[in-house]
Amino acid sequence: MKTTPLSTRRSVQIIFSGIVVFIGIRFYLFVSCLENGVLPEIERPAGVEAFLPISALVSLKHWLYTGIINSIHPSALVLFLIICATAVVTKKGFCSWVCPIGFLSEGAAKLNGMLLKKTLRLPAIFDVLLRSLKYLIAGFFIYQIFYKMSVSSIEQFIHSPYNQFADIKMLKFFKDMSTTAFIVIVVLICLTITIRNFWCRYLCPYGALLGIIGFLSLGRIHRQPSHCIDCGRCETVCPGNIDIRQKTWINSLECSTCMSCIETCPEKKVLGFKLVPGRKSLGAMAIAIFFVLIFTAGITTAGLSGHWKNNIPLQAYLQHATPDTAPSSKTLNHISPEKMQRMILMMNQFRAQNMQNLQKSNEAQK
Repeated sequence: MKTTPLSTRRSVQIIFSGIVVFIGIRFYLFVSCLENGVLPEIERPAGVEAFLPISALVSLKHWLYTGIINSIHPSALVLFLIICATAVVTKKGFCSWVCPIGFLSEGAAKLNGMLLKKTLRLPAIFDVLLRSLKYLIAGFFIYQIFYKMSVSSIEQFIHSPYNQFADIKMLKFFKDMSTTAFIVIVVLICLTITIRNFWCRYLCPYGALLGIIGFLSLGRIHRQPSHCIDCGRCETVCPGNIDIRQKTWINSLECSTCMSCIETCPEKKVLGFKLVPGRKSLGAMAIAIFFVLIFTAGITTAGLSGHWKNNIPLQAYLQHATPDTAPSSKTLNHISPEKMQRMILMMNQFRAQNMQNLQKSNEAQK
């Protein structure tokens, strides 16, 4: 069976999405044990920190200023750096090859084709204005963290309870979702079904950052004008709505190297993904291998250097997850010092009361 760029990319998306689902299930079981007052036997999956972008940005500034990778959420920084590194080679390729949200957005686009038969395309002026939102959101966080926060404030934030247990707070946001949050998510889903890649195109700050880094990417889609028959199929399938037929090299911030344009082009020598001008185009399999290798190498290096798993003790997780519940029989050996002091104080008071009662009884007998 002949593989196509789309089938190769789908395979990579399914693999990474499967890993994300596996991490999510393990983390859910990990937190469930904590909430039941039991120290979990399941190890906390460090990969869950991929969903803590603010912690990653804070850790990045701390690392750049001090040269130290903090031990609270080290994998958040590691994964952030890996993702940014992919943009140096494949532009926003992470969005169309790895990101599970991008995968779901493509599924929503297919659902749109089944239900509405036609994707709504916004007028150019509204499209430009809305696209600026994701850059404004990304710029806001970068400004607040890299300009407004001092190094001492960064260190205080890193070791604050809010940051230490941000992963649990993230899970509780979805488990105990408020009505407002639910409505917002439903609206975003409806908009994504109606307008192709609405979240990714207009609101995702991660995509904005990768687009900026990807502007200087080594790899780009190249068009050979002499072979082009100007059929327009490439622009019809492009999720970034890029004017491909007017360019030789695709430098757009919206290009995610999804290779849809390459696959749909009837003239196979017109479009290709190249790292070096004048050299042979790279196929989808080469890009797939690149993503697998860069994540594997980055995570393995972090693990061997001790910068993958955090150093937050299980007892601290337990105390945060069950602040008002008594420990079960399985956690009696892990009572916090504060609780132990209160128990000792109560025992001493009980003993003193018994001694007073005994003395009064002896005096009464005399």
